[in-house]
Amino acid sequence: MIGLLPKQLNINGTDRAIWSDFRTALLIFVAWNDPELIEDEYTHEKTMAMLECLYCNFEEIPQEDYNEAIEKAVWFLDGGTEHQEDKTQPKKVMDWEQDEQFIFSTINKVAMCETRTLEYLHWWSFLGYFNEIGEGMLSTVINIRKKLSTHKKLEKHEQEFYRENKAMIDLKVRLSEEEQAELEYYKNLLK
Repeated sequence: MIGLLPKQLNINGTDRAIWSDFRTALLIFVAWNDPELIEDEYTHEKTMAMLECLYCNFEEIPQEDYNEAIEKAVWFLDGGTEHQEDKTQPKKVMDWEQDEQFIFSTINKVAMCETRTLEYLHWWSFLGYFNEIGEGMLSTVINIRKKLSTHKKLEKHEQEFYRENKAMIDLKVRLSEEEQAELEYYKNLLK
């Protein structure tokens, strides 16, 4: 139905309640960025974190319905658009955690209120605000990141902005404890 904000997803003929507040979606994105959680063909910690966070009574979903529950979860997180399986992953140009202050300041401007203080805001409403973000710090940072990731030449004013704000613009690489220990080991070898 046009205009409805889903608070449940139909999994194999059963409506399953979901936590539809924007904070849940952001929590899922944090889990997906967590280098400590393993996601490979044998271990699906990030996928399980998504399911456990999104579905109110996840433990009631039969294991044979997990694939459909995953598809519906991705559909919900994508704002109700069909997920296209694309072999080429676009370069990451935004990080919900690193860019949090820019994201919320611009969303608050569009929403005309402090969204973090709202008791509830549906994820799709949050996405609607996000999609209406115009010119500002966040769009400037993302545009420079896009150009850098595609090796396009920055305009003079963008070059200057990048030089002055490199730490803010460059996306941080998050390593797991194991990766960090390995990096430290090799650094010590080079001393």
